[in-house]
Amino acid sequence: MLQIDTIDPRRPVLIAGPTASGKSALAMRIAGPGSVVVNADALQVWDCWRVLSARPAPEDEARVPHALYGHKSPGDDYSVGHWLRDLAVILADFRQGGPRPVIVGGTGLYLSALTEGLAEIPATPPGIRAEADARLADRGLAAMVAELDRATAARTDLLNPARVQRAWEVLRATGRGLAEWQAAGGQPLLPLAQAEALRIDADRDWLAQRIDSRFSKMITEGALEEAGAILPVWDPAAPWAKAIGAPELVAHHLGKMSLADAISAGQLATRQYAKRQRTWLRSRMRGWKPLSLP
Repeated sequence: MLQIDTIDPRRPVLIAGPTASGKSALAMRIAGPGSVVVNADALQVWDCWRVLSARPAPEDEARVPHALYGHKSPGDDYSVGHWLRDLAVILADFRQGGPRPVIVGGTGLYLSALTEGLAEIPATPPGIRAEADARLADRGLAAMVAELDRATAARTDLLNPARVQRAWEVLRATGRGLAEWQAAGGQPLLPLAQAEALRIDADRDWLAQRIDSRFSKMITEGALEEAGAILPVWDPAAPWAKAIGAPELVAHHLGKMSLADAISAGQLATRQYAKRQRTWLRSRMRGWKPLSLP
């Protein structure tokens, strides 16, 4: 069991873990007066998904300052680079005597970029983005995976179309694999040695039960209404549309799926996402202190 008083109050805290594993609750246990809870989840940045992305409750946000939650709207550009620039301001304030950041999230790319550095990869030209969109739609994910260089394929979540397409676009636009760009890297904004880094290792069956229960609760708390509100601007290729469960709930609103089937599919998608997160955490965050749950 984690002893909160053993965490150095002079250092930023990093909390990584799969979805529904209790990261936000742990952050609230650790954060006290003089702390700010900072989001490191790529889905919780969007203002359209308070319920569906499981953002912290308003009462928690009232108790402890929170940052980088729900601050972007559909149509805005936002990437790991944008997140790092936003976080740099918070870390600079901390180093000048400001609140201690308790950085929490399940987006492994955000956390690895923070602690290992992020390569300055040129932006993808619109023409290549359009080519990638068409290629993925016409030939499918497996064909795009087959065109990646070996080193990049070994480091990429090959079941995640957005990650595969990004890697394909980088190779197509620059002639260099994403793994090569990442190896060149940059200076990390927060080296691991300068933080208290905690990794939640959740039992698979325990986590699956929590995921299913939480998704059902989301429906009663307004997730279906969130999906309905976004219909006028729905774009399944947009980053904000990748919220787990959103495509299924939108499909229900469009009459393509019953509510019961949409809930079951959303629960399955969330369990699959958690599996990918657990694999990433085990393989890429071995230097983080593991916390076993339950």
